[in-house]
Amino acid sequence: MKRKKNYIGLYVFAGILIVLIGLLAFLNTQGEASALYGGKKVAELNPATKAQLEDPNYQQIILPDQLSKKEAAAESYYVYFFSSTCPACKATTPELMPLAQDLGVTLHQYNLQEFQEGFRQYNIEYTPTLVFFENGKEKDRLVGGITTENLAEGNSAENFKDFLEKHKGSVKE
Repeated sequence: MKRKKNYIGLYVFAGILIVLIGLLAFLNTQGEASALYGGKKVAELNPATKAQLEDPNYQQIILPDQLSKKEAAAESYYVYFFSSTCPACKATTPELMPLAQDLGVTLHQYNLQEFQEGFRQYNIEYTPTLVFFENGKEKDRLVGGITTENLAEGNSAENFKDFLEKHKGSVKE
């Protein structure tokens, strides 16, 4: 009888050990850093942002400190302010990014879901908002997404194309 109790204790101990090892392995994978978001841990990102990490339309992420450096260096550039949870952004990004690529324009993407200070800092009221900065200062903006069946208000793809072409000559890639 005593031997059985010793084995039960051993089984309980082994079971707890296996669960702890599994938990440790799970936590280690959650600590993986995202290169797109400046080493921010993937586990700390909004679930909608996590879902976009491998999406080719969301690979031009600019971090707040990188944007500040461009501003301080008085560069000319475009920034697409979006939120990973915004339905209009989710409809616009897959149309806008290939359009920018076809025009040879680098379109930096600033995720306001992850860096909410950008709303105040860049006076963003609605997402998406496309802004052109000339010599580090805002010169022009286009507010709203591409119109779709679900989004009656907004801009056409042609509006975005015109906006990008209008300032393209001012940007040194």
